[in-house]
Amino acid sequence: MWVETNHKLYRKFQFRDFSEAFAFMTRVAMEAEKMNHHPLWTNVWNSVEIWLSTHDAGNIVTEKDRKLAARIDALL
Repeated sequence: MWVETNHKLYRKFQFRDFSEAFAFMTRVAMEAEKMNHHPLWTNVWNSVEIWLSTHDAGNIVTEKDRKLAARIDALL
């Protein structure tokens, strides 16, 4: 579940292993590129953490972030 904190949407995803985590990141990257809206994220082994905010709007959460979050959720 996404949580809004510090003017960002945040979610942590857990996978079985690094390969699954990386495959997920690849799918997210393709969706983000389509939207021209790129996340801040980290990956350590089987976990991926994502923070979404809109830089052009002053680094706050906008509808663009909510749409990308919904697209990311649909990739699971």
